[in-house]
Amino acid sequence: MAGTLQVELVAADRVVWSGEAVRVLARTASGDLGVLANHAPLLSVLVPGVVEIESPEGERIRAAVGEGFLSVADNRVSVLSEDTHLAEELDATALRAELERAIADGDDAAALHVEAKLRAVQA
Repeated sequence: MAGTLQVELVAADRVVWSGEAVRVLARTASGDLGVLANHAPLLSVLVPGVVEIESPEGERIRAAVGEGFLSVADNRVSVLSEDTHLAEELDATALRAELERAIADGDDAAALHVEAKLRAVQA
């Protein structure tokens, strides 16, 4: 195996997921980012989107995140976002209704957050 990463997805009120991974994909302010073992250290700003983690066993963990930060150092990846949810924690029907309300209210920021959550669920 090429190597693993220790990954933590952290929300404001809890650790959402923690474990080993071989790959992490996230959307940052600079664009999409893929992290493998021995990645150069970095700190980047997250934008609302989906974080995908691939475990050493090939399992794919998907989470919706809001604004936040992603840090990589010494084969450790930390994803810090106040609004972080695993895909299986989200209800697509409720999210669609929430998206309709945000659009009707003209709340573009809220719509962006809900769209990110829907992408996590619909993958």
